[in-house]
Amino acid sequence: MNDPIIFHIDVNSAFLSWTALDKLKEGSSVDLREIPSIIGGDSATRHGIVLAKSIPAKAFGIQTGEPVANALRKCPHLTLASPDHAHYKEYSHALMEHLSRICPDIEQVSIDECYMDYSPISSRYSSPVKAADFIRESVFQTFQFTVNVGISDRKVLAKMASDFRKPNLTHTLFASEIPEKLWPLPVSNLFLCGHSSVETLRKLGILTIGELAHTDRAILESHLKSHGLLLWNYANGIDASVVETKRAKAKGVGNSTTLSQDVTTAEQAHRILRQLSESVGARMRKAHSVGASVCTEIKYSDFVSVSHQTLLSVPTASDAIIAESACTLFDELWNGAPVRLLGVRVTKLTEDNTPVQLSIFDYQAPRSEKQQKLDAALDSIRARYGKDAIKRGSQMDSHLKSDT
Repeated sequence: MNDPIIFHIDVNSAFLSWTALDKLKEGSSVDLREIPSIIGGDSATRHGIVLAKSIPAKAFGIQTGEPVANALRKCPHLTLASPDHAHYKEYSHALMEHLSRICPDIEQVSIDECYMDYSPISSRYSSPVKAADFIRESVFQTFQFTVNVGISDRKVLAKMASDFRKPNLTHTLFASEIPEKLWPLPVSNLFLCGHSSVETLRKLGILTIGELAHTDRAILESHLKSHGLLLWNYANGIDASVVETKRAKAKGVGNSTTLSQDVTTAEQAHRILRQLSESVGARMRKAHSVGASVCTEIKYSDFVSVSHQTLLSVPTASDAIIAESACTLFDELWNGAPVRLLGVRVTKLTEDNTPVQLSIFDYQAPRSEKQQKLDAALDSIRARYGKDAIKRGSQMDSHLKSDT
């Protein structure tokens, strides 16, 4: 059986591109994409963070996620525009509808990106690259904004390929191309390798993705826990996930909380994520389910939302494992801005008695058995005496307003 061909389609600087188009439609003579410009915060007060930047702004060293005030110091003549999330959702919906007409098998993963399974349309094109080029051209002709398309036989590699040089380009990163195209890159280019992981790896003398790929897994796990194993897999192009088409039924258990006061430290966020993970784990155990994917959601005080997910090596309903993954995702995702909402969601659910294939590298099984007994005991106490009958010490000073 041949390996699948997967596309990752990503709008180039989506928020800036879409705002630029709105401004042009309103009669502006200046295209924000062609001048030093950013989307972020309040254009009147010049507070907030950079959500998107133009290529000319990038030349001044401006980075997504940094404070607007810092960006203005780097480029005093920078043009600012405020985000319009209602319009962004309209652009996103139109784009996904357009792509669905080209190929129905797409998996939208954020407002401006999706995966596509090339198999249903392979007979129409002479090669995957030709199909990707057609997609790029059709998007530009229809909407006047550009996308990058990454092509691979692994989802994670397709994602990283689309992040290669921009804008409006097609790139391949097949498993056979990893040594040439992926391993020479700095570890900061690896998907889900955020600032804290990069710093930990730097202290270990690991600077490139290739060095990470050839590092002993036990060393990575001792310093980065399960996230280190995930990064090792990604560095070696190991990713068994498939394109989950929009026709597939969404299955997951999640919980989120809107905070009475903005969270400003990782310690506060971790405490809340552990509470949310306990709620999610309890609901899964009650339903006799386990999940293989954990997602953390962050909504900042300016109402910008971001999220990331990670696959677990073994499906679980363990509070501790869910919380560990949720906190790691938060550390990789958080840009330091005040947080208004936090959420945890577990997906890829199966029944808890479903057989699981373990590899010799899966260290979670013994720990999971002990954790299951502890979780069952805690569930029994809470069922008899109430959900607040027993708490972790780290939760005693936390006050939340919960959503479902």
